[in-house]
Amino acid sequence: MEASTLLPRCRLCASHSLLRPSTRAKRTCITRASVVEVPSQYSKVSPKGDLVLAKVAEAEEKTTGGVLLPNSAQKKPTSGDIVAVGDGKVGEVTQEFDLGVGETILYSKFGIGATDISVQGALHVLIREDDVIGTLPRSGATAADVPELKPAADRVLIKVQQSADVSVGGIMLPDSAREKPIAGRIVRVGPGKREKDGSRKSPKLKEGDAVLYFKWAGDQMETPSGEQFVVVHESDVLCKT
Repeated sequence: MEASTLLPRCRLCASHSLLRPSTRAKRTCITRASVVEVPSQYSKVSPKGDLVLAKVAEAEEKTTGGVLLPNSAQKKPTSGDIVAVGDGKVGEVTQEFDLGVGETILYSKFGIGATDISVQGALHVLIREDDVIGTLPRSGATAADVPELKPAADRVLIKVQQSADVSVGGIMLPDSAREKPIAGRIVRVGPGKREKDGSRKSPKLKEGDAVLYFKWAGDQMETPSGEQFVVVHESDVLCKT
């Protein structure tokens, strides 16, 4: 059944104000394993405000949506293709979207603002535009495409400077003894932080800047050749070097 009507409001979605009841008698969204299951008679979800709706890519071994991540990463990002965007109305402000239908996004699966929903048996995610990590060059992007990632909002993509395997005294260090890399060079910057009036604040950092960043910040990724990247908020960068 094709239905363009917005879905009934469910308990998890209420905080986002993205869904409204099509009738007052039907509030039938249920959750199962943290996924909101849309009733089968509905085939379309229309996000509101600054939310985007994306169809989630299938996970692969050691990857999520084809993006290679360190085994130690707990908050593993995943990817998906945007199928709808909201109306941009946030309070009294109507803001323009930087993201659009058809773009492939990378986001944190366990982010506070991400809500998984099942539409016609297909897994989707509803997420605020500014909570998206960035966009990938194409649908089904792989780990090799990480260097082409375009950060969202006030984020920057950094190529990580590898930590030393040998101590100052010449002693080989095991992996557990090495400091987590906190230095790197900026590959790409996002459009900037969203202001209350809906405009973007221009980023202060630029491509090519060598920086130190907050030790535990960001989302880490790795290419098949072993190059390591991290996406962090501009505010997590400590200084330029």
